[in-house]
Amino acid sequence: MSGSSLDALDLAALLCSRVCHDLISPVGAIVNGLEVLAEEKDEETQKFALDLIKKSAGTASAKLQFCRIAFGAAGSAGAQIDTGDAEKISRGFLEDEKTKIEWNIPRAFMAKNKVKLLLNMLLIAGQAIPRGGKMTIDPIGEGDAMGLKVSVTGTNAKVPPNAVLLSGEIGEDGLDAHRIQPYYAGLLAKACGMQAGAVLDGDMVVITAQ
Repeated sequence: MSGSSLDALDLAALLCSRVCHDLISPVGAIVNGLEVLAEEKDEETQKFALDLIKKSAGTASAKLQFCRIAFGAAGSAGAQIDTGDAEKISRGFLEDEKTKIEWNIPRAFMAKNKVKLLLNMLLIAGQAIPRGGKMTIDPIGEGDAMGLKVSVTGTNAKVPPNAVLLSGEIGEDGLDAHRIQPYYAGLLAKACGMQAGAVLDGDMVVITAQ
């Protein structure tokens, strides 16, 4: 899907495809675990299936809570979101034994689209460190004009190729369900009156919107 702009229906369809793609794996694992429970009577196997179901259900829940804010309406037009809630769902979704988050954004109510932009920046940051690492989230300035900065370090950290779509321009390669998310982040930045981009600074990838 290419061109200079994207139809609203196509944008909605591609974002839905992206969310479904993220949820297929944990939901599929839950189904597999339930099938094992129904078919296998071995106690050890049933324990393994229960552990799989519990872990996969937690993963699906964390992804849904994150996507509800990052891609959803999250309240009425002009609504604000508590950055403390944004931190909580971000840690639940992105932080694990391999990836740690240092959150330096002060707790406050922030414009809905700016919070959505921040969460989408974190998704791109996660792609920059596929083997895990550290994410540091900082404010740029303060008040209503505050910008956002996400810095990541990790083994072989690099700017994801699709990060070019943070410009909010489709480009020659077009869009699909895998490329729609950084493009959407670029649209959010424009809606906030900001410009977003990602650069490699030494061994650190820095994603900013200001």
